[in-house]
Amino acid sequence: MPVEAAQYPVNLILVGERCLVVGGGPVAARKIDGLLACRARVHVIAETVGPEVRARAVTWEERSYRRGEVAGFRLVLAATDDSRVNRTVYEDARAAGVWVNTADDPAACTFTLPSVVRRGPIMVTVSTGGYSPAMAKWLRARIEQELGAEYEILVDLLSEARNDMKAAGRSTEEGDWQSALDSDMLDLIRAGQVDQAKERLRAWLSSSSD
Repeated sequence: MPVEAAQYPVNLILVGERCLVVGGGPVAARKIDGLLACRARVHVIAETVGPEVRARAVTWEERSYRRGEVAGFRLVLAATDDSRVNRTVYEDARAAGVWVNTADDPAACTFTLPSVVRRGPIMVTVSTGGYSPAMAKWLRARIEQELGAEYEILVDLLSEARNDMKAAGRSTEEGDWQSALDSDMLDLIRAGQVDQAKERLRAWLSSSSD
């Protein structure tokens, strides 16, 4: 059933953290991809470890899950096709104080996974709190169409300008960033006129400091 309480959104930093995935099929493989994108250290336990999982940069054991072995992991994902195993993993994680997500069972989760769109350092997430994963995927697809490669270039220009302001001893709060973003910078980038877009950004930020 859907999670009734409002969920607290947070982006976890999992670089180098040990994460456990219980399950070795296609669903587990998709969840592993999300962890590997964050440079987590992923270990997999499953009675059958499929080729999709084996092809990924993980360690794995082909065996049944054993009670209590979630301890020592930062994060756990239960993604088997056996609801009893998934429930056991969830109960163990709750007892050990480890964050756990169970595939297709929001009631057996201490966190849920949104649909994600990534464009370089830009990350947009969509969640329905478990009410309709299909709608979350649909919304993600619509956002994905809107967020083209030009947004990656735009965020790089903004980051560069922000660093230049810091180096010059200026506060980044004094820049009129919103007006710059509302200008035609994206249109210039789409037209391949990146240098002109950079100059447009500098002009907005310079005028706001006068």
